[in-house]
Amino acid sequence: MASANPWQIMHSMSQGPDEARSAQLNAETRRRVWTFARPYRTQIFGFLGTLVITAVLDLLPPLLFGQIIDVAIVESDRGRLNLIALIMIVAAIVGAALGLVQRWWSSRIGEGLIYDLRVALYGHVQRMPIGFFTKTQTGALISRLNNDVIGAQRAFTGTLGSVVGNFIGLISTLIALFLLEWRLTLLALVLLPAFIVPAKRVGKNLQNITRESMELNASMNTTMTERFGVAGALLVKLFGNPQSEVDEFAGRAARVRDIGVRSAMYSRAFMTALTLVGAVGTIAIYWLGGHLVISGSISVGELTAMSLLVARIYAPLTSLTNARIDIMTAMVSFERVFETLDTPNPIVDAPDAAEIGAVEGAVTFDAVNFSYPADDGDDTPDAERRVLHDIDLRIEPGQFVALVGPSGAGKSTITSLVPRLFDVDEGRVLIDGHDVRSVTQQSLRTAIGVVSQDPHLFHDTVANNLRYARPGATDDQLVEAATAAQIHAVITALPSGYDTIVGERGYRLSGGEKQRLAIARMLLKDPAIVILDEATSHLDTENEALVQAALTTAMADRTALVIAHRLSTITKADRIVVLDQGRIVESGTHDQLRAAGGLYNELYDGLLRGTDTTASPPPTAPEPTPPAQPVSHPH
Repeated sequence: MASANPWQIMHSMSQGPDEARSAQLNAETRRRVWTFARPYRTQIFGFLGTLVITAVLDLLPPLLFGQIIDVAIVESDRGRLNLIALIMIVAAIVGAALGLVQRWWSSRIGEGLIYDLRVALYGHVQRMPIGFFTKTQTGALISRLNNDVIGAQRAFTGTLGSVVGNFIGLISTLIALFLLEWRLTLLALVLLPAFIVPAKRVGKNLQNITRESMELNASMNTTMTERFGVAGALLVKLFGNPQSEVDEFAGRAARVRDIGVRSAMYSRAFMTALTLVGAVGTIAIYWLGGHLVISGSISVGELTAMSLLVARIYAPLTSLTNARIDIMTAMVSFERVFETLDTPNPIVDAPDAAEIGAVEGAVTFDAVNFSYPADDGDDTPDAERRVLHDIDLRIEPGQFVALVGPSGAGKSTITSLVPRLFDVDEGRVLIDGHDVRSVTQQSLRTAIGVVSQDPHLFHDTVANNLRYARPGATDDQLVEAATAAQIHAVITALPSGYDTIVGERGYRLSGGEKQRLAIARMLLKDPAIVILDEATSHLDTENEALVQAALTTAMADRTALVIAHRLSTITKADRIVVLDQGRIVESGTHDQLRAAGGLYNELYDGLLRGTDTTASPPPTAPEPTPPAQPVSHPH
């Protein structure tokens, strides 16, 4: 499984129910289940031990009741009657105590298994590359972290206890019956095939519809996750039709409803048939036992004991047969969990990866070629999908480099290769001479700060959103970073200041306020290398001037790689790199490129003719707000 294409697996995780693969109860799945259960093996063995003792104790009442009839009553032995009653009371008390112990162990194992599976899934997903999240539906992931994990836990604890308990009860009962009267035991066993044969077919059918139900629930989770977010809800209200959304959702919910009814009827009809078979078997044993009592082959007490024991044959048989169905359907949950865990991560630390250490900020692209991973079924050659071609670029420490070019030229792709969000196909990306693939991802990304064009904020306080970049930051450091980003005054004006909840994705803030808060978060991180995807694009002219002044101060002594759209950003750059169709076509200062009369000149003239009013000379920051000092702590 480790060699599978991760992009194909991601696609399969977002499939609809009609494309779902049928689950198979195979040895590999059982082995993987035991791998997760191994830490709990001591508790599992203790749990199984209590089940064995409980099964033996359950045999005592019917056997002792036979003794009451044949011995205590016939011989009028009150002492024996009292002793048998006392033994039965002690057995009941011990059984009740064992039931509590079983429940404690069962809950410990089950909840522990949920914890392990959830943490393993969450950790694996967190380590996946950004391409994983662009190809996988959020609702499908949430469904696997919640519904499938719980389904796997129920399969392991509830079904395991039922199977083992009923199996031990069945074997012990058959042994007791055989010792009492072997002919009646053989009669009871004649009906075994009627329990076993139908189970396989019913189990397979239930397994298939269970998987379809899980896929539909995951699909509905995805819909709710997308539509219940502020951006999704706004899109539906402005462009969509709420009723059509309801109708589409209702269609999938109706299918889940129909599957639930079908599953319930399958199970009920199967159990009814097994109950009927068990009733016929019980009546047959009563009939034959009655003849044996009349003929003197067995006593009335023995028949009474056997009558009580026979119920302990067909009830466990029915439960065991149904348990096999439960296992087959519940294993779908395990397989869906393992499918996620088995998704290979194409971007991992090398075995000998080292910490990058102190970073000066030299960035080098050495003959870099890159193409995004193919979608499932896309057999286009890599060379035809290539988005970067032979990129050679050297950025000196502390240099401010602007990337410009038409849409789709490869600007964002270049910036994503520096923090190793993707790996190059050919060539190398170097930081201070270190190939980014030779250092740990954590240390690499610690040295890099990114402010995107649409920054993401969590549904949390302003302070916690800032501290996400530096968890141990003090309140004074938060204020210092916010002041440098020209957002401190806005924050203090909020209802609860730095403790104000910003809302999902920061929707309680304006675009410019979110942008400045993201800049403050980057400043708090204090990276050696800064990547900006036109961090001032959402600001009006006044706010842009303030933030430009803050960025000028903040980027001092830092390497800055900026995707530039505004003239004020472009003309300030130490060097401008012009991209077109994934290739570097020009490089130099603003004056050099203007004089060259190439693509840069066309792009620049286009900006001059556009609505951008920040043409040369670039605006200066207002005097009343002096530039804040950079946040000071070691890189």
